[in-house]
Amino acid sequence: MIALLQRVTEAKVVVDGTIVGAIEAGLLVLLCAERGDSEAQADALLKKLLAYRVFSDEAGKMNRSLTDTKGGLLLVPQFTLAADTNSGTRPSFTPAAAPETGKRLFDYVVQQASLKHAPVATGQFGADMQVSLNNDGPVTFWLTSKPTS
Repeated sequence: MIALLQRVTEAKVVVDGTIVGAIEAGLLVLLCAERGDSEAQADALLKKLLAYRVFSDEAGKMNRSLTDTKGGLLLVPQFTLAADTNSGTRPSFTPAAAPETGKRLFDYVVQQASLKHAPVATGQFGADMQVSLNNDGPVTFWLTSKPTS
């Protein structure tokens, strides 16, 4: 699985003119399942992103996690993170999980995140979403959890 974490002061997702998910300070996470991913990769990625130290402590060092700060978590499905861009000028989405698997794993991450953290908000799988954010820093990290062979 792939997660693109962005530390934000606020973020929201709009679908058809309606806000479907919004947070104040915390993490906006664009999330993508790849072929071969399972709940094991989802669990590993969620554990890492909740504990990833991207928030400043009193000394200004990135030593605090989302769990430490109790910030918002906005999970947004984005299959384009798995794009293969190595050839030509049009991306291939072959590395992305099939839509049914992607939705199942996204829903699983949302469910598990809600059990471990609050507040959790989401985008809408398969929808044309308008995502807006104020990136804090900017601070952006790319995390992955690959299937074990």
